[in-house]
Amino acid sequence: MRDLVVTENITLDGVIDLTEGWFAPAGEDADQADLEATLREQRDAADALLLGRVTFEDMRGYWPLQAEDQTGITNYLNNVSKYVVSTTMQDPEWEHTSVLRGAVVDEINALKAEPGKDIVTTGSMTLVRELIAAQLVEEYRLFVYPVLLGRGGRLFADATDVPNLWLVEAQPFRSGIVLLRYRTV
Repeated sequence: MRDLVVTENITLDGVIDLTEGWFAPAGEDADQADLEATLREQRDAADALLLGRVTFEDMRGYWPLQAEDQTGITNYLNNVSKYVVSTTMQDPEWEHTSVLRGAVVDEINALKAEPGKDIVTTGSMTLVRELIAAQLVEEYRLFVYPVLLGRGGRLFADATDVPNLWLVEAQPFRSGIVLLRYRTV
């Protein structure tokens, strides 16, 4: 059975909403080679990307247009199997994308039962909270940015739904970002 992995960029106070512009606290020119290497390893361990409709549309409107991308993210996103949860989307307009229209729990359990590598989801606050509440997540990869916002959408908005977590990795990067990996117990 495949693992469902939630990967989020998150502030110290738990915000995952990117509307405040906190995504590059170390500066655009900071050396992030160590972070990029870890992201490549994680991409290599996954063959499916699960997104909510809003995050999918944001990514579809940005990543396919990045012809100068040296990180490999554009190539990965253009070629990975993408699954978007939506009851309204008809044509995803991005290759290798399937629209999941059924009950989320049933759709995700069917994906997890297929052979393959990790299924990763990112952004997609509404979807991720539903996955957490349904206890479908095996791992959390939280890229913690050294920023405090005090407001914004938080990953664990309803902490009663979060299962017990076991820290399996804490990896600091030169930029000040820290990866915290947790497995559900």
